[in-house]
Amino acid sequence: MKKILLTMALGTAMVLVSCGEKKEKKEKFSYERTKTEKKADNAGAEASKVPVDLDNKGIGPIEEVEFGDIDQNMVSQGEEAFKTKCTACHKVDQKFIGPDLQGIYERRSPEWVMNMMLNPDVMQKEDPIAKALVEEYNGTLMLNQNLTEEEARAIAEFLRTL
Repeated sequence: MKKILLTMALGTAMVLVSCGEKKEKKEKFSYERTKTEKKADNAGAEASKVPVDLDNKGIGPIEEVEFGDIDQNMVSQGEEAFKTKCTACHKVDQKFIGPDLQGIYERRSPEWVMNMMLNPDVMQKEDPIAKALVEEYNGTLMLNQNLTEEEARAIAEFLRTL
């Protein structure tokens, strides 16, 4: 019995000595956000590597869009559609899951914007700007919201007011 107690005491002492002398300095994990400078374009959006191209009309059913005076009724309809179908991925004044849409018509043609809304699957596979946006947003694809042309036109009208 004495041998067992002695062995246990020696074992405990060795464990304590071996653990106590070795002091490892562990680095603490720290996640510090640093504020990065934003380069802004005319619309206040964060700078993008995707080129501005107002001549590209995209791929889809929309070949020409004529903007006249802003139609407030259409803006209201577009705002509602935007809130229900677009705000999960798009913010008005900042990049989010998708691009900032404020000042979109300073970077893209109205036809391109509407074709992207109506035909995102083909646009993201074939259109060079849409492909570059997918790359910039880490492979995030715009989902097809199955908009009608009237809904897309109303959202396009709303985007004019941002």
